[in-house]
Amino acid sequence: MPEQRAAAHGSEDWTAHLEREERRYRDGELRLPEAEDADARQRQLTRLGNAAGGAGLALLMQGRPDDAAGWFRRAAGRYRESFAEAPPDRWGRPIGARKSLVLGGDWAAADEAARWALEAGAAEAASAIGRYAAALALLIVDEDEEARPHADAIRIRDDFPSPVGDALACLAAQDVLGYTEAVEAVLVSFETRDEYLEDMPVADTVLVLQALARRRGIAVELASALLP
Repeated sequence: MPEQRAAAHGSEDWTAHLEREERRYRDGELRLPEAEDADARQRQLTRLGNAAGGAGLALLMQGRPDDAAGWFRRAAGRYRESFAEAPPDRWGRPIGARKSLVLGGDWAAADEAARWALEAGAAEAASAIGRYAAALALLIVDEDEEARPHADAIRIRDDFPSPVGDALACLAAQDVLGYTEAVEAVLVSFETRDEYLEDMPVADTVLVLQALARRRGIAVELASALLP
């Protein structure tokens, strides 16, 4: 049951999570390949971004947003470094960078990172992850009308979680009721899953959606053990 899973997450040891992510980051830095091995380096940089982002999430869950912001900036930098040598259509790295900056409350840097992703071709991507990257970037830079076609495209695809697409589309349209239903569905999807990035039971996508919603005056009240 979702309620039982959420309750179980309420007893998480966030200090232990933080220490693990910090250790993963330090160990990963020691194993970072030289620039000559570009593929191995970009993969390790992505792992560093994941670990830094995990540390930021653990700090958010401890009620330490200022400390979290530093780790989120570090995560964004590592994701951005990794993108330069990443294979085509690896839009998860720009998405991770922007989500980290939004979670850290650094909107100026998130705006710059969003424009970087658009310049890199996110709006021309055919894949679902590329269209997601474009929709998220355009919402960050407050180009809601331009974001709507990308959000509408992914909300009906079989290879993308429709509640996230619905939430993005409703944000772009400033549809309060639609957004409320969609973000609640996204939260349920987190509460009913068994695996999380970096084993970190946090509904990070919900936090990003809510941050975008607050800028539009349509954030909703949500309560979950997977939220700070």
